[in-house]
Order: sequence, then structure tokens, then C-alpha cells
Amino acid sequence: MDDILTDLSTPSLQRAIKENLFEFCRAAAQLPHGELEEADSLSRWYFGVPYPWFNAVLARRAGNDGDRLRVQTAIEYFRSKQIGPFVWWLAPGIVRADWESILAPLGFGYSDDTPGLAADLSALNENIQTPSGFQMLIVDNEDILKTWVATFVKGYGLPAVFYEIVYQLVLNFGFDQPSRNYVGLLDGNPVATSNVFFGAGVAGIQMVATLPEARGQGIGAAITLQPLLDARKLGYRAGILQSSDMGLSVYKRLGFKHLCQMENFYLSL
Repeated sequence: MDDILTDLSTPSLQRAIKENLFEFCRAAAQLPHGELEEADSLSRWYFGVPYPWFNAVLARRAGNDGDRLRVQTAIEYFRSKQIGPFVWWLAPGIVRADWESILAPLGFGYSDDTPGLAADLSALNENIQTPSGFQMLIVDNEDILKTWVATFVKGYGLPAVFYEIVYQLVLNFGFDQPSRNYVGLLDGNPVATSNVFFGAGVAGIQMVATLPEARGQGIGAAITLQPLLDARKLGYRAGILQSSDMGLSVYKRLGFKHLCQMENFYLSL
């Protein structure tokens, strides 16, 4: 278990919202089929999932003229992987102006449209109503994992090619810390998924998906809440996540507060 974050001030939580994601990506890139390179306060990760956040460079310092070649090298690297867009993350304390003059001329756009949220785990709204016949299971073997992946891919509306990629990623993480997965069943049928990643001293929620036919019944809230309750039992004080527009109101009802935006530059290859 990493050192649990006890400072729940807004600046501390803002930092943890981003650092939890970065720790997840660095951990995933060190699994089989992933690649991680770190030098000069820049981290570059790739782990085979064709989603920009998971193929990225993280900058922990401001850019300088000498970084133009480093950026070009990163572009060629990700182009060789044929994964489409990749992003250039800004670590807490690094601002848009620190890199824009280097990245913008090379065609990078800028995004800050994803909300980052955090919740005090001692103040969660636990009064979540779900349909009769709904239950949740922790994924602890490969058979349940196959169900989890199929449900996640369908719930997110992802192409079928994602199934094997996500399956191998989750399998390589293992079935407990630092990453744990939950599947929701309604009358015995899988309808929802979630994941919690323990990093940066907090419980990071991600991969929350509910099948269209099961939405609007509290299931998405319930499968978000359960890993947070389990994290609280482990001693964690805070939960964080990055939200879609669809999930924002659900997470706020659970007790999450919108504290920051996820800032990055991105380039389509």
C-alpha cells in the first residue's frame, strides 16, 4: 500500500487527481506489452490501448528550446506504434504557457475539458437505491474477468478490438492491489463495471460503465460507491476520478467535488 494521503486540502486533492492517473499509466506501461521511458523529468508511456491518455508524455518541468528534438522524437515514436492521437500531459505545477510555444507550432492542440473530482471518503452519500436483484462482485478470477471486460467494452461502446487489449491489461495487473475491478449483475446478468487504482495515496475510480438498458436505476452510482467503501476500510481517506459529462451529476450526488480540469496537449497522427 502506498502512503495514504491525509491532507485533504483542495491543493493536495487537485494534485492527487492527476498523480493517481499518472501512476496508473506508469504502472500499466511496465506490464508486459507496455513501454516506459523516463529521462530529464519527462516520462513517456505506451501500453497498447488505442486511447490518447494511455499513450503519452508527462512533463514535470517547463519546456525549453532543447526540447523541440525531444518532441519530434516522441512524435516519431508514437507514429511507429500506429495508435492514433497521443497526449502531452502537464504535471501539477506546470502550466499551459510552459509548453505551448514548443508544441503548438508542431500541430498540437490543447484540451482542458475533462473535470477532475475528489471526495472525502468519510462524507460519502451512501443512500443509493438500486433495483431488486442487483449485486456486485469483485473480479478475482479469469472467468469473472472475461465477463467484466465484455461488459466494459459493450458499456463504453468500444470496438471489439478493445476486448483482448483490455483483457490482457487487467489480467497483467492482477486481482488485488494496486488495481481492483468490480462487476455489477442484475438478475444474474452483467450490466456494469468499475475499477479502483490505489496510487498517489488515494483511491482512483475509473472504467465505470453501465449497459444502456440498465441506466437510470442507480447502478452506475452503486458500482462507483462500492470500491470507495472498500478503500475506506483499507484506511484510504480520499477518492478521485476524472469524469465524463454523463457521469458528472452522478458523482456529485455521491459526494465528489469538482476541483480541477485535466490539462494536456494532444496531437493526431
